[in-house]
Amino acid sequence: MSLSPSDVARIAKLARLELSPDQAAVTLGQLNAVFGIFERLQAVDTEGVAPMTHPTSSRLRLREDAVSETDRRADYQAVAPETEAGLYLVPKVIE
Repeated sequence: MSLSPSDVARIAKLARLELSPDQAAVTLGQLNAVFGIFERLQAVDTEGVAPMTHPTSSRLRLREDAVSETDRRADYQAVAPETEAGLYLVPKVIE
């Protein structure tokens, strides 16, 4: 699949882009290069290849879920303008 200059003009109009003729020509070449890559990818035989949910098969190394900070909630709430039942009170912003 390759695009024509009128296709690029239509895409630019839909995207609300103003392209000069020189920019449109460069964009046409770049878009056609991308479509060329897609065509080469589609030509690869993938028969028998299982779909992947992620491009790498490695598992994430998870760290232990352990508390590493001390509880300073009381310190933070002591300097807050208003609190109630452990919550910060703020002015109403939605009516």
